[in-house]
Amino acid sequence: MGAAGKQVMGWIAVALSTLVASFWAYWGANETFHEGWYYRDWIMNVAMTLAQYLSPMLVLVAAAFAGVAWPRAGASLHLALAAIVGWWFGFRAAVFFLVPPLVVLGGLYYYGRPQPRRLALAAVLVIPLLTMLTSGAYPAYLASQRFDDGDYGSRLIEGNEVRLVWAPEGPGWPDSGVSWEEAHHNCQYLDEEGKNLAGETRNIWRLPTVDEAVRSSVRKGSNAGGAWNPQTGTATYQMQPNKDSPLWKTYSKVIYWWTGTEVDNTAYRIVWNGQVHAMPKKVRWGYLAYRCVRNPGPLDGK
Repeated sequence: MGAAGKQVMGWIAVALSTLVASFWAYWGANETFHEGWYYRDWIMNVAMTLAQYLSPMLVLVAAAFAGVAWPRAGASLHLALAAIVGWWFGFRAAVFFLVPPLVVLGGLYYYGRPQPRRLALAAVLVIPLLTMLTSGAYPAYLASQRFDDGDYGSRLIEGNEVRLVWAPEGPGWPDSGVSWEEAHHNCQYLDEEGKNLAGETRNIWRLPTVDEAVRSSVRKGSNAGGAWNPQTGTATYQMQPNKDSPLWKTYSKVIYWWTGTEVDNTAYRIVWNGQVHAMPKKVRWGYLAYRCVRNPGPLDGK
């Protein structure tokens, strides 16, 4: 193969690596502040970010750098990654989207020689890094502005034409995920104080409706001005909600709550940032939980 052909193959490899690494940079920078970054220890948050959310980008960038600097070693590294991914995922569908591209990149780097090499190295390093920094800037800002007052007892939250008591930490406000049916059941059986499950249905507490959850969303302890449109199934806000007290626990892995609003075989869930989605009721994720509510009584304030 002539020098021109090798250069074309090399730059195709660089372009593909940069594109894929940038995608994972965008995903990782957003997801780490969306569902991660819940430890009180800053070092733990950084470690989780690097290991769980930015590792795909970092591995791809390192493999691309090796492919440009040491073509044969870089090609072998890509093939090794393809083998590891294939072993890890088995015969799942993800293999067909991950393994073939790695094998193709390995072949391109083996034969390709992008010139000038310094420009190719800069592309595979700088573009994913800039993607990570720019796409993660606003999510990082939101995470840095979160407010947690440490009060995880029952809270009377009012505003935006909604006035409800939200359950205290415990079976009415857990730190682990459950299905919708379990969430619905637990709220029905929750005792008056909201601290224990009774032996029979009490029907004091319930799941909030999606409208109540949207209109109760907060930012820095203040109501975010949410409005729910049942016709379009969308929520809008006067300001971006955050994972803040008195509604959410900043230092919890839970980022979604079930609501009591059902749609056929699904139910709406709400995210700490105010987004709303319909989900199958059987879904059971560790970060999808609930918080029961009840109407205020005489002892809950005026």
